[in-house]
Amino acid sequence: MYERAVQLIEAELGDEILTLDEEAGKCFGFNSVAASVWRQLARPAAFDELRQTLLDEYEVSWEQCTAELTELLDELTSQGLIRRR
Repeated sequence: MYERAVQLIEAELGDEILTLDEEAGKCFGFNSVAASVWRQLARPAAFDELRQTLLDEYEVSWEQCTAELTELLDELTSQGLIRRR
């Protein structure tokens, strides 16, 4: 399961999100795919659930979606934005 690790100030820009972590003094920009994942993580979600939502939203192969979602979740984790529990 993955969940948000911080509370961010968010602004929707079309299908993208711009966020601010006030405590860390960092801004983050989420493209449409990252924004979709971030929205899903408003509540804890399993990898398979996140992947299925992306497969339903985008024309992408299962393999590509799995690889890119893994990369995104690793990046969000390394930035301290989400955590795995």
